[in-house]
Formats: sequence, C-alpha cells, structure tokens
Amino acid sequence: VQLQASGGGLVQAGGSLRLTCEVSGLSFSSTHVAWYRQGPGNQRDLVATITDRRKPTYADSVKGRFTISRDNTKQTVYLQMTNLKPEDTGTYVCNAYRIGSWWGQGTQVTVSS
Repeated sequence: VQLQASGGGLVQAGGSLRLTCEVSGLSFSSTHVAWYRQGPGNQRDLVATITDRRKPTYADSVKGRFTISRDNTKQTVYLQMTNLKPEDTGTYVCNAYRIGSWWGQGTQVTVSS
C-alpha cells in the first residue's frame, strides 16, 4: 500500500492550496481517508476525514475554510485549503484506514503572515 501526498508549498496568509493524496495497493472505494497536520513536536492533529461514502468531517479550526473530497476513479483524495492562516503551517500527512491503517510521507505547508 502506498500513499503519495503532494501539493504543499509556501503561501501568504489568506492564500489557498490544494493537497492531493494518491492511494494505491488497496480497495480505495471502500477505504476511509484522513488528513493530519504534523507539528514540530511530531504530534499529529486530525484536520479532516472522508468516509467511503464521501461523508466529510472537519476539525473546528478549519471548518468553512477547508474542503475534503475524493475521486474514486483516480484513487485520490483532495484537501482544498482556503483563507490559510499561519497556524495552518505543518506537514500534512494522509492516512487511509478501514480494518488496517496506512500512512503517507506528508507534504509541507508553510503559511507566512
């Protein structure tokens, strides 16, 4: 199983980014996917999830600014981030889970004030 995250970068506060998590090696359509933000101390904070039936959930800190979606034909999950804030800075890691759990390597997002 492989998860490849991409789309991070350096952006000014108020800007936007779209992260992509490409998943291979499992039955993607029956798998839930989550995005986490990893900080300097390596703690992981849950940002958003999307179930196999496309039901999204969001951390309170990103509600109204981030949108998670999935394209099962491409085995890909997206995280559209708008109105970015400096506190959104971190390494964004995607996680696929059902019975098992698999992690990608992450993509760095840096938001300057």
